Amino acid sequence: MDKLIHGLAADATVRVMAAITTDTVREAVRRHNTSPTASVALGRVITGTLLLGSSLKEFDRLTVKIESKGSVEGIVAEAVADGKVRGYIKNPLADLPQKPDGGFDVSGIVGKGMFFVIRESGFDIGLHRKPYIGSVPIETGEIAEDFAFYLMKSEQIPSAVLLGTLLQREDPFVHCAGGVMIQMLPTANPNVAVMIEDTILHAPKLTDAIRDGAGAEDLLKMTLGVIDYEILGEKQVRFECNCSFERAVQLITSLGRAEVASILEEDKGAAMTCGFCNNVYTLTEDDLRKILESETA
Repeated sequence: MDKLIHGLAADATVRVMAAITTDTVREAVRRHNTSPTASVALGRVITGTLLLGSSLKEFDRLTVKIESKGSVEGIVAEAVADGKVRGYIKNPLADLPQKPDGGFDVSGIVGKGMFFVIRESGFDIGLHRKPYIGSVPIETGEIAEDFAFYLMKSEQIPSAVLLGTLLQREDPFVHCAGGVMIQMLPTANPNVAVMIEDTILHAPKLTDAIRDGAGAEDLLKMTLGVIDYEILGEKQVRFECNCSFERAVQLITSLGRAEVASILEEDKGAAMTCGFCNNVYTLTEDDLRKILESETA
C-alpha cells in the first residue's frame, strides 16, 4: 500500500514530506491509458500534489493544474486530506522519443504555460469560501522543478522537490513511483540548505532507490543525510475518484426538463464519462423518465 509521511527536521526549521506512490500512479496510468512520456508526467504531478497536500485538514482540497502549450495540453491532479488523489492528462497520447540518456522528455510534451495551485476548504460540505489560487509560469516543464519554482515565487518557501516514475516494458507498466519535498522554513539556517543540496546531489537516483526497496522514510534519510528529523504523521494514499452514478444523474437533471426530454427522445439514453477517472455512467430511458417525473412532482 502506498504511503506518505510528513515531519520536521533540523530542530523544526525544515518541513519534510516523502511518499511511495507506485500503486496510485499505476491506477492513474491504467485508467487513462497514457503513453510512456505522458505516464511519467502524470505520475510526477500526482505525486507532487500528494506531497504538497500532505498537511491538508478535513474538508480541505488541493488542486494542481498545468495549462500547457505543449502536446500534453494540460494536467490536473486533486488531493484531499484522507490521502485520496485523482488526476488526468488532457492528451494521454502525447509522447516523444526518449532522450539519449534514457530519460523521458517530459518538458518536451509540457512546453510553456502556467502552473496553478488551488487551495479550497469546506466546499464539499457547503462552505463556499473563496479559494486561494496561486500561479507561476512553467519553469522547466519537468514538473519537480515547477513545484519548487511555484513554492519559491508564489509562497516564498525555498524548496527541493524530487519526483520520479519508473516504467518497464512488462506488466505492470509503472514499475515504481514516489517523491520527496523539502521546505525551508524562515528560521532555517542557510548552512542546512547547503547540506541538503549537497546530500541530494550525491544521493542515488530516486527511482533507483524505490526500485531497490526504499520506503518513504528511506527516501527522507537519503535526502537529509546526517540531519535529524521527526515524523509527525503518515497516511495511506491511493487513486480514488468521488464521481458516482448519483452525481451523473444530478448533472443531467441540472440541464433542465426540456434538454432531458430532448435527450430521451433523440438519444434514448445518455452516457457520461468522468474526466478524472474515465468511469462511464450510462442512463437508460427509464432513468431519464424518472428524472422527468421527479421534475414534474
